[in-house]
Amino acid sequence: MRTRSEARHHGGLQDESRKAARRDFLANSTASGAKGMDLNRATRLPQPAMRRRTDPIGVELRAAQRENRRLKAELEEKTTEIELLHEVATGVAAAPTMEAMLAFIAEIAVRVTRTDSSSIYICDPQTRVLTLLAVHDAPKGVLGKLKLQVGEGITGWVARELQPVVLERDAYLDPRFKELPDLRDQRFQSFVSVPMIAKNQVIGVLNVKTRRPHHYPPQQIRLLCAIAAQAAASIEGARLQQSMRARETQISAISEVSKTITSNLYLEEILQLIVAMTAQTLNFRICSIMLLDEDKQELVIKATQSKSRDYVTKPNLKVGESVAGRALQERQVLTIRDVKQTPEYRFPDIAEKEGLCSMICIPLLVRDKAIGVLNCYTGRPHVFTPEEIDLLVAVANQAGIAIENAKLVVRSAIIQEMHHRVKNSLQTVASLLRLQMHSRHSLSVEDVLSECVNRIVSIAAVHEMLAMEELDEVSLKRVAEKIVTLTTRSLLRPNHRVRATVEGEDVLLPSHRATRVALILNELLQNAIRHGIQNRRTGTLRVSLRTVDGQVELEVANDGTPLPHSFDPRATSSLGLRIVETLTREELGGRFTLEGEEWTRARIAFPR
Repeated sequence: MRTRSEARHHGGLQDESRKAARRDFLANSTASGAKGMDLNRATRLPQPAMRRRTDPIGVELRAAQRENRRLKAELEEKTTEIELLHEVATGVAAAPTMEAMLAFIAEIAVRVTRTDSSSIYICDPQTRVLTLLAVHDAPKGVLGKLKLQVGEGITGWVARELQPVVLERDAYLDPRFKELPDLRDQRFQSFVSVPMIAKNQVIGVLNVKTRRPHHYPPQQIRLLCAIAAQAAASIEGARLQQSMRARETQISAISEVSKTITSNLYLEEILQLIVAMTAQTLNFRICSIMLLDEDKQELVIKATQSKSRDYVTKPNLKVGESVAGRALQERQVLTIRDVKQTPEYRFPDIAEKEGLCSMICIPLLVRDKAIGVLNCYTGRPHVFTPEEIDLLVAVANQAGIAIENAKLVVRSAIIQEMHHRVKNSLQTVASLLRLQMHSRHSLSVEDVLSECVNRIVSIAAVHEMLAMEELDEVSLKRVAEKIVTLTTRSLLRPNHRVRATVEGEDVLLPSHRATRVALILNELLQNAIRHGIQNRRTGTLRVSLRTVDGQVELEVANDGTPLPHSFDPRATSSLGLRIVETLTREELGGRFTLEGEEWTRARIAFPR
């Protein structure tokens, strides 16, 4: 057995041996580590990087993180766009007028693009003219005055091509650029113009500009186009509402015209109401109806709402002459862009003076017969839409119906009046025949029949004048001329040289009074011829008309055989003079006198 000291000595040796082995291991580990470090330096690839490269899960994780950040940025961008478009929609809906809405859009466009100025042009769908209606940070007084044709300048090019234009610098050097001094566009370096489109039609153009070169990210252009589209849709909706309201007004006007036709108004009043309502409803400067005078083959103005004396008194138009005459001749609707520039139009001077521009002529047709035209003028260039043309054709048809109805009413009234006049005339003839029958004169049958014929002829002369004049009043002078011709031809022989004349002013009388005067004149003429100049080869027979202090005076004078000095017309048994006395006093409320010296003068005077 080992002693305790030996065991202690042996344990110490083991400890020393273990320590030496540890030192050798550490030395080897250090050498191996140094050698590994030299290898890493040689390959330039640290061990952590090698582990990352060779770890597929880590690569995918980092790619997912990058995609997440990108999607988050896009989401924030889309959210901003949605909020902005919501703001635009709210502002557009709240705008009280189109001008206020466009001003709001112009302000939003500047804020979105961080630009210096913006402008909005709206396209007239009829004239294809772009008008500046909104400006942000531009001189005042230009709204509504600056106009561009589609295709003119950058703005016009965008309106024509329906494509945006982005110029980030030197915009004024672009060949499409058009300098507008009122807008001072040459101050700007960058220029972006986007079309405002609705239903594939250009509504307008939205422009933004900066004074210095400016980069426009794609998202800005996209957002600007979205704003322009939203504004275009709003404008198109407003136009549609306005069109519907106008259509409603027009239909209401047509209804009123239809009611007018069935009213008890006279034709002149009906036509006047039609032109007034048409001009007011469709905002025409002048509206007129011209009717055809078939005898003269001329168009005559019968109704217009215009107060212009030059227009109302302009000469009549022959069929086929000027625009209205051709519309009547061809029985077709004709439209003119500008009457002042149309050689066919006959009155360009009146059009210039009255501010007339576009014109439409619609023939008035009744049973395929043209009886007149409806003329409508605007104060500025206008393209008549199919809806407007259809409406005006309907108005013209209504006017034609009104005219035809009025003619039927007049014809009916004429027939009734003719029946009344024939009855009265026959009663008058019957009364005259009774007087003749009870007369104590022993005339031959031929003389009696001759007197009766002359009296009937004098009545017929009045009715002939009524038929020719188509009026309720008759020209007394023309009746006198007719009766003088018929009476002298009936009572004088061909070898008589009697000079018969009708002198003085013309007098219009109602038909029933004119008939009484005609009978009186016939009796006075027969009396003058038979008792004055019938037995002479020559003589003078003169009928005079005049008005004095509201009294009508008719005188029949002759230079034939004078009256006896003791002649008293009230005591005579002459049937003719009794007829004159009775008709003058009882029918006309006048007086009859007969006197004679060198000339025999029979005179009646009665209130007009």
